[in-house]
Amino acid sequence: MGRPRAKVKRGFGEVGQLPSGRFRARYTGPDGGRHSAPITFVARIDAEGWLVDQERMISRGEWEPPARQVREVEEAPLLLGEYAATVVARRRIRPGTAALYAKLLRLTILPAFAGQPLGEITAAEISAWYAGMRTTPTQQANAYGLLKSIFKEAVEERLVDVSPCRVKAGTQKERAREIDVLTVDQLNRYLAAVPEARRVPLLLAGWCGLRSGEVRGLRVRDLDLDIGVVHVRQAVVRLKGQLLIGPPKTDAGVRSVSIPPHLLPALREWAARQPVREREALLFPARDGHSPLNDSVLRVAHNKGKAAIDMPGLTVHGLRHTSATLAAQLGATLAELQARIGHSTPNMAMRYQHVAAERDAQLAARMSAFATGRPG
Repeated sequence: MGRPRAKVKRGFGEVGQLPSGRFRARYTGPDGGRHSAPITFVARIDAEGWLVDQERMISRGEWEPPARQVREVEEAPLLLGEYAATVVARRRIRPGTAALYAKLLRLTILPAFAGQPLGEITAAEISAWYAGMRTTPTQQANAYGLLKSIFKEAVEERLVDVSPCRVKAGTQKERAREIDVLTVDQLNRYLAAVPEARRVPLLLAGWCGLRSGEVRGLRVRDLDLDIGVVHVRQAVVRLKGQLLIGPPKTDAGVRSVSIPPHLLPALREWAARQPVREREALLFPARDGHSPLNDSVLRVAHNKGKAAIDMPGLTVHGLRHTSATLAAQLGATLAELQARIGHSTPNMAMRYQHVAAERDAQLAARMSAFATGRPG
């Protein structure tokens, strides 16, 4: 949906279209105050009709503020399902985000609230709904975040007075387990156990902090071994069962990451053995040589690596955690961590710094134990 239309000048009052597509009517009353219709309208003509009624009451001397006017309003209440569809449709979001929102609406939000008037949904209902998703913490946080943003827009458009989304820390994902982080020795042994054909993409995930989709989206020209940098400009995403190439997960995901220099000789040797391909071709294509690599292919190789270091809970995404935590341990600032791992907010970067601080304390304790001869 496009931008709201400008207010239409009239002899009495004004009608303006809201971002939701509905219309709001307002006028200056005999008391000198500004008054708005108690509801918004689907059609402009209905908003204008309300203003005509108000003007007639003033001319007959029967006027009182709309808040005290007692009359039946035939306008149907705006339902959550209708408004949510409007809000999501007008947002400029990436295809992957649009697919996530559609899934969250279909599975969690609409079954609970689709047929309820927007202004009648209570905080207690939302709290109970939120609590019912406790066994799926990631979905719980994402669904609540989406619903909260929908009500935020409803408040801004004066469709409701206050948002009923008041769950404390509702958008903070409850993590089922701590971040898996490898030591340098574990990372080296992991990579040695990975099949050679898939070693380099997993190496870039572990040492440079790239997401799986970002690694698989790299083009030949994105790996610059002359200056030791990998440029993240696109990513592979799965949408409705298909692998598509699009922008990274966030704007911050577009970045250039320096490769640790000790890896460059091996990477240059690997690059020299690769067939000559166009600069725009995928660096790690599927077997046909041009299609995006399936994430399951990397997982199969990854499983061999994690078995070698006896870390059954390690995920491909866990390699990214390792890179970020190692950078934090070596003194990276929040801004440097955000830039390296491609996060738009410092929240996750702070988590990596916290993990690094804990490990530094453990290291200090072991140093003291060594110095004193006491067990650590």
